[in-house]
Amino acid sequence: MTSNAAAPDRARIPRTVWALGVVSLFMDVSSEMVHALLPIYLVTTMGMSVTALGALEGAAEATAMIVKVFSGSLSDWLGRRKGLLLFGYGLAAMAKPLFPLADTPAVVATARLLDRVGKGVRGAPRDALVADVAPPEIRGACFGLRQSMDTIGAFVGPLLAIALMLALSDRIRTVLWFAAAPAFIAVAVLLFGVREPERASTQRVFRSPLHWNSIREFSGRYWYVVAIGATFTLARFSEAFLVLRAQQTGLGLAWIPAVMVVMSLTYSLSAYPVGVLSDRWNPRALLACGLVLLIAADVLLGAGTSTLALFAGVALWGLHMGFTQGILAAMVAQSAPPALRGTAFGVFNLASGVCMVLSSAIAGWIWDRNGASITFFAGAAIALAPLVMCVRPLISDAPSRAD
Repeated sequence: MTSNAAAPDRARIPRTVWALGVVSLFMDVSSEMVHALLPIYLVTTMGMSVTALGALEGAAEATAMIVKVFSGSLSDWLGRRKGLLLFGYGLAAMAKPLFPLADTPAVVATARLLDRVGKGVRGAPRDALVADVAPPEIRGACFGLRQSMDTIGAFVGPLLAIALMLALSDRIRTVLWFAAAPAFIAVAVLLFGVREPERASTQRVFRSPLHWNSIREFSGRYWYVVAIGATFTLARFSEAFLVLRAQQTGLGLAWIPAVMVVMSLTYSLSAYPVGVLSDRWNPRALLACGLVLLIAADVLLGAGTSTLALFAGVALWGLHMGFTQGILAAMVAQSAPPALRGTAFGVFNLASGVCMVLSSAIAGWIWDRNGASITFFAGAAIALAPLVMCVRPLISDAPSRAD
């Protein structure tokens, strides 16, 4: 006998979330196609020094991190998310054709910085828009969907770069022209496919995410987390150096983007189980595991000269990302007063941004003067500092065995 009772309706993921996922996918395909080839393009084709490349990569990623600190507050003040999203994604799309058009490293550097400014502008408003439209009972699923489509883009981009390099006889400029197309598709999907919910018209005051007069209220525990994050950032330089190392091992030019594929694969496969563990383990223990993986990756990449050693080191690099992404954010949230978490994240990101610039610039300087091996060994040595900082509190937190 069939029951006529209607089952309760389950909330569905809104169309806007799906559209934002597609936008993220296409933009990530474009960005990763460029990112997988840019170090070789700059150093080999443009003649840029590795020191300059390191400074550029550090400045680019730090720019995205610091701009993101303020973009969320700006979208709250404006009361609209889509305008900032169009500006951020549009700026990144407009920057993409500059890469193949460039005839000097300065033009490529400008394009790279514009691309990262766009990333910083769009990040917080995009997440806020997902939160605005997602039903509360499936909000986690909505964020997970958008992130998973972003991850798909991180795979597809380098794979497309490999296929196009093989088909076009290693003509990097031509491949970079192809990389621009997905970026403009992303903007079109955003323009026509994303609908922003109406919000009540009220008077809004811009609130800075940083309240410097509140800094004295942070505990020593919080500043200890900032110190761990800063030294960790110093140890973890740009993935551009992995691409350059791949070229040194004799890997064919067309296959160099495979480095980014392997890194993304191990990162994505480890991120979820580590996320489950993070609910049960001390976050400092997970961060310590990630630092051990980073040190092992640096040692392999520094000592090994074969393709096998290269990909083993890159796989460990991806694993270290899976173990550390989000862990520091959780540690900041746990150590800061709830009312000051916005400022806490702002200060943390600013400190990490400064260290990010220094990290890649120093790595490039060491590479030019002492070679690739010493660069990776130096990274391993620097990573020992945050590892010790993670382990010491774990030891002190352990229960005493004395009666």
